[in-house]
Amino acid sequence: MNLLRALTPVLVVALAAGCSGGPGDQGDQGNLGTVPPAGRPSLAPSATASPTSPPASLPVPTVPAVGGEPARFSPPALRVEVITRGLEHGWDIGFLPDGSALISERPGRFTLVRQLRPGARATRVSADFSDLFARGEGGLMGLVVHPDFASSRLFTTCQNHGPGGRAIDIRLVTWRLAGDGGSATRVRDLLTGLPTAGSGRHSGCRPSIAADGALLVGTGDTADGALPQDRTSLGGKVLRLNLTTGEPLPDNPFAAAAQPAERYVYTYGHRNVQGVAVRPGSGQVYTAEHGPRVNDEVNVLRAGGNYGWDPSRGGTAGGYDEDVPMTDLDRFPDAVPAIWQTGQTTQALCAATFLTGSLWGELDGALVVTALRGAKLVLLRLDAAGALAAIAIPPETNGEYGRLRAARLGPDGALYVTTTNGSDDALLRITPEAAP
Repeated sequence: MNLLRALTPVLVVALAAGCSGGPGDQGDQGNLGTVPPAGRPSLAPSATASPTSPPASLPVPTVPAVGGEPARFSPPALRVEVITRGLEHGWDIGFLPDGSALISERPGRFTLVRQLRPGARATRVSADFSDLFARGEGGLMGLVVHPDFASSRLFTTCQNHGPGGRAIDIRLVTWRLAGDGGSATRVRDLLTGLPTAGSGRHSGCRPSIAADGALLVGTGDTADGALPQDRTSLGGKVLRLNLTTGEPLPDNPFAAAAQPAERYVYTYGHRNVQGVAVRPGSGQVYTAEHGPRVNDEVNVLRAGGNYGWDPSRGGTAGGYDEDVPMTDLDRFPDAVPAIWQTGQTTQALCAATFLTGSLWGELDGALVVTALRGAKLVLLRLDAAGALAAIAIPPETNGEYGRLRAARLGPDGALYVTTTNGSDDALLRITPEAAP
């Protein structure tokens, strides 16, 4: 589905503060954020204030909120194993029926990892990325393996498109992996016309498959202040579409909209969604999203919901005003508040997934979120309704491996995470220490 004509790319040269920070936290167990109040916004510090350097370690601090700081819990000890190294910004992980894993790497390559144990053999997959635009936060990003992969060999990626080095758009591309795993060929462009920035800033882009089989895609606003609240743009949204046809689903909240792009919109008013996780059993969808200098968010999605990010201040501010609240409840009283914000530092929250199965014991059902700048995993316990109940930071992954990006639960029940430090990145396998 080609929506490129309706969505003119925006060239932005700034880098995202939340994405460009260093490895960050080296062992902090400080404050763990709060559930933001439903009746007032969480304000960012003024851009005119004197800048201060971030601390050597980045805590997960608290912001004032009704109900106070969430409860903490002490997670069981974790075992972290390095499965393979030699990756470069491993962005996402897809598991194949034969027990191997396909990894997308931001510069533009696929790596196939067989036998997911320490010392696993990793091989490059031949694929044509001659039109990939890999710059800044953009390049080859999220990946989902199709449910019928055993017969179709299909998987879909999210990637910046820019033949000749000129940023055109971000698109979803469906590929077919050869039977021997040695090469991947393009089948089709599933969806085109997602906006992009010439710097690659705020490219999103995380696909996940919902409980009903829909493809959900978290996108970035490309640092264009007008896009998050513009439902005719695919930027700063969570999209919902058919994984096979690329068409918007007929029960989407704006399915009857006159503008074709709006029919894809499931939620809007987002800044840069890089984590999309589906809660087993309930089908609830949770997202992890970058804040500006403060207040990264974890949200639970409501169809048609506005999540309140508006750096254009209702069209009254030119450019990209990052002093506005992540969830502006003054401007949008009906905006959906986050279930958790990180407070007065940015962790640059990235991927999100749920821990499920008897392997995880007391952590069964917990939501795990990776942090880039914060260089950690964050564990969130949720109540039956989906609200935050308690939070923890496992010490084993608190700064030890640097920036953490992808997080997917493997077919063996283990959590698989990629590092994204830029050179000799790793695929990690994480299980409870007490697990067999």
